[in-house]
Amino acid sequence: MTLTNDESRPNRTLKDYLSISVRGFCMGAADVVPGVSGGTMAFILGIYDELLQAISAVNLDFIRKILTLKWRDAFASFPWKFLLALGVGILGAIFTLAKGLSYALHYHPEYVWAFFFGLVLASISLVRKRVKKWSPMLVIIAALVALALYWLIGISPVETPNNPVFLFFSGFIAICAMILPGISGAFILVLLGKYAFILNAIISLDILNLTIFAAGCVAGLLSFVRILRRLLSTHHDMTITVLMGMMIGSLRKVWPWKDTLSADATGYVQEALALPSALTTEVLIAIGLMLLGILVIAGLNIQSNRTENKENQLLNALD
Repeated sequence: MTLTNDESRPNRTLKDYLSISVRGFCMGAADVVPGVSGGTMAFILGIYDELLQAISAVNLDFIRKILTLKWRDAFASFPWKFLLALGVGILGAIFTLAKGLSYALHYHPEYVWAFFFGLVLASISLVRKRVKKWSPMLVIIAALVALALYWLIGISPVETPNNPVFLFFSGFIAICAMILPGISGAFILVLLGKYAFILNAIISLDILNLTIFAAGCVAGLLSFVRILRRLLSTHHDMTITVLMGMMIGSLRKVWPWKDTLSADATGYVQEALALPSALTTEVLIAIGLMLLGILVIAGLNIQSNRTENKENQLLNALD
C-alpha cells in the first residue's frame, strides 16, 4: 500500500498537528534572523522531505481544479492539514517575534547569535549523517561550498529600490534561500538591501508591500522546490553535501563575537570575527545560550526519531 502526502502520515491527531505548528514556529523564528535558515530548522526537525513533497503538490492539476471550483477534488489528496499547521506556526513566529528579535539584535546581538550558532553547529552533525557514502570528492565539495558561502556572507549589501518589481524579485530570491538548509533568506534580504524594509513592513502591517513580497515568495517557492526535489532524488549525496557546506559557511554570520570595522549610511556594519577578551558575565551567558542551542537540537532530534519510528510502525501495520 503506497500512501502520499497527508495520507502517508496516518492517524495524525490534534497533538501531532500542534507539534507541526511548533516546528513551523521554529522555522519562522529562524527566518526572521539574518544568518539562520528556516530550511535548516525543517531539516533538523525531521519535516524537510515532507515539506518539499507538500509544496510540490501545488501542480497544474491542483491549480486547474481550484480555478474550476472543484475544491473538494483539489484538496482530497492535497496535504493541506500539514501545510496549514506549519503555516500557522511560521506566521505566528514572524508576526510575534519580529519586534522582539529586532530589539534583541539591537541591544543584545551576541545572545541571539550565540543561541543560533549552537543550533546550526549541532545541526551540521545531523545533516552529515544524511550522506549515505562519503568520498574524498564530496569532502572537497563541502569545503569549497563552505568557503564560497563564508566569502558571500562578507559581501556588503547594495542599496536597492523599493518599487513593486524589486520587492517581488526580492521575495522570489529570498524564499529559495529560506528553503535551503544553511543559507538564510533573511540574510539574502540583507544583501539585497531589503531586510530592514520588510521587517518594518511586518511590524507596521504594511499590507500592500507584504502582499507583493509574498507573491514573489510563492512564485519562487513553487518553481524552486521542484528543482531541489529532483536533485535530492537523482544526486542525493551530492545535494546533501552542498547543503552541509552551506551550513558550515553560514557559521560566520552567527558567530556571536565580532569587532566593528566600519559602518555606512544604509546601516550596514562591516565586522570581523573575534574572541572574547575575558570571561565576563555576558560572555558566560552567551556560552550558556550556545550550549542551550546544541541541547535543543539534540532534544528535537530525539523527538523527531521517536515520531518517525512511530509513523513507520503505523505504515508497516497498514501494508
